[in-house]
Amino acid sequence: MRPDLLNPLFAEIEVLKGIGPALAKPLAKLGLARVVDLLFHLPTGIVHRQRIARLDDAAEGSIVSVEVTPTEYRQGGPRSPFRVFATDSQGDVLTLTYFGGGGGYARKLLPLGEKRLVSGKLEQYGQERQIVHPDYVLSPDEGAKLPESEAVYPLSEGLTGRRLSHLVEQAMPRAPELQEWIEPSLLASRGWPAWRAALEAIHHNPSDGKTRERLAYDEVFANQLALMLVRASSRRRRGIPLSGNGWLRAMLQLPYVLTGAQLRTIGEIEGDLAQQTPMVRLLQGDVGSGKTMVALHALLVAVECGAQGALLAPTEILARQHFDTLRAQLAGIPVNIAILTGRDKGRAREATLMGLADGSIHILIGTHAIFQEAVTYKNLALAVIDEQHRFGVAQRLLLTQKAEKPPHLLVMTATPIPRTLTLSHYGEMDVSRLDEMPPGRQPIDTRVMSVERIDEVIDGLARHIKAGGQGYWVCPLVEESELSDRAAAEARAASLRVRFGDRIGLIHGRMKGPERDAVMQRFQNGEFAILVATTVIEVGVDVPNATLMIVEEAERFGLAQLHQLRGRVGRGSQHSVCLLLRGGPLSETARARLALMRETNDGFRIAEEDLRLRGAGEMLGVRQSGEAQFRLATPDLVSALIQPATDDARLLVDRDGGLEGPRGQAARIALYLFERDGAVGLLRSG
Repeated sequence: MRPDLLNPLFAEIEVLKGIGPALAKPLAKLGLARVVDLLFHLPTGIVHRQRIARLDDAAEGSIVSVEVTPTEYRQGGPRSPFRVFATDSQGDVLTLTYFGGGGGYARKLLPLGEKRLVSGKLEQYGQERQIVHPDYVLSPDEGAKLPESEAVYPLSEGLTGRRLSHLVEQAMPRAPELQEWIEPSLLASRGWPAWRAALEAIHHNPSDGKTRERLAYDEVFANQLALMLVRASSRRRRGIPLSGNGWLRAMLQLPYVLTGAQLRTIGEIEGDLAQQTPMVRLLQGDVGSGKTMVALHALLVAVECGAQGALLAPTEILARQHFDTLRAQLAGIPVNIAILTGRDKGRAREATLMGLADGSIHILIGTHAIFQEAVTYKNLALAVIDEQHRFGVAQRLLLTQKAEKPPHLLVMTATPIPRTLTLSHYGEMDVSRLDEMPPGRQPIDTRVMSVERIDEVIDGLARHIKAGGQGYWVCPLVEESELSDRAAAEARAASLRVRFGDRIGLIHGRMKGPERDAVMQRFQNGEFAILVATTVIEVGVDVPNATLMIVEEAERFGLAQLHQLRGRVGRGSQHSVCLLLRGGPLSETARARLALMRETNDGFRIAEEDLRLRGAGEMLGVRQSGEAQFRLATPDLVSALIQPATDDARLLVDRDGGLEGPRGQAARIALYLFERDGAVGLLRSG
């Protein structure tokens, strides 16, 4: 239960004065539902207001505060802006411009002939100097109220920086003084302030590196401590040791030789399975690196020991693909494999449930249906989870609870994760990497073209279709707007259908799961030549005939996402092409991203470079894949602080009495403050 002293922080944001339905909506868009969310919504910069006596003292683009006298109101048509002409002490003219409305608000603020102190961004408009919608309009005797500097916050439509600052000022007294959880010598060597002092300081001076570092460290420390406690808890549990004699695996007839990385990983998993302590291992592998074959070897170990295994996939169509693949590889081997999805009803479902209960089904493939209440296993000893980031922790826990004893857990992801972030995301897991591709797999030919050449692209698409090929066309990512994503995809599909008719399929995130699966199935069957899509195809099925990937406005996507999309092609032996259509002009970061995509197919290198390029600046960018971990710690700060935070957490557990000692009591507060308290019971499941 959350400690009482934190309750004021976790109150609904409506407890603050002035927050009604109109203001709650833009706050909700930013994820600011509680007081703590508001205080953890850190500013990204600072604005300095230059006090000047005359307009000639300031440069264009600067934020100024100047005393002026309004002399004239002027407005053209009903849609024209309302302008107030004013003069400074030297008689130089400043235009104060207001858009929207009839000017009643501006007239009230700026009565003619009365001096006012105005503050805002000074701009040049034609021959005029102007300030659009001044930040402040005060009488001269109120000048002391005008701040010399202000924090700049990420905002949403309907919310001003000034309003957000006032809310932060209201919220700050709710932050309590807390006992220190950082090891004293580390705190002293870093020169960090106390937690509450740091929180207050960062909202006044966002450029204070020490303060920002302290707050980031607290969040990383709480994360690492939670992972460490979970790891310690899991090591105390006892599962079923699995030491197969290899007789089933020896019967596998593979048309290829396993890579060195696959053999190494299989050895690591076999070593884990043989222990009483349940395995908790993350298997990272780029698209096409052979994760499924590694998983099959692990499942066969369980079957050799008289136990059962289950493989969980995020979608029905992907589950059926796994089922077909494994059934073909197990042909002629005495292993009974079954599938269970939401679609399975009646006698077929009953037969599967009975087979699981009596142990005659050795391996079960399925979607979330495999851990529903009606599903019981005779002896579930291994759970394999594919595309880990598509499942919540609670869902994964439900699966592991289907066993009498804690089952071994193998979690697979095709999203390469930088080493430093792997530690922060999955610190309670052992990690294996498939960093070698199977022989004979062709690298995907990646090209970058301007969107201005789209007519050439469509002509090339026509030749591709005529030759019997298939492909994907991914539409631009639109920040915070799934509806806009959908609209972009629908418009592109409509334009392509004008030329290609019913050979064009469409899939987007607003479609229901069965509808999406049906479209994917038709594409897989060859009914559609081109599948127009949003990023919902980032995790998808193998379509070996799909050898062309077109990503429109590719500069809008992150590196990891581009790499995932590219991985949808190149699944067969044919030459595959990924075409990245860029808009313009490009930022330096966007240019570097596209250049790297052209240069390499190595997902791990791309992930590391993505972290370097994103840095702190894009933490609030479009749709991060995977599960959000940190609010205060940017990727570069995570990289810098992960090791000292891990060492500090280890000292707390091993030397300072864990959560029961004096420092541990403070650390317990940190776990609740950064909402890692619930994770302690759940993270064991991945």
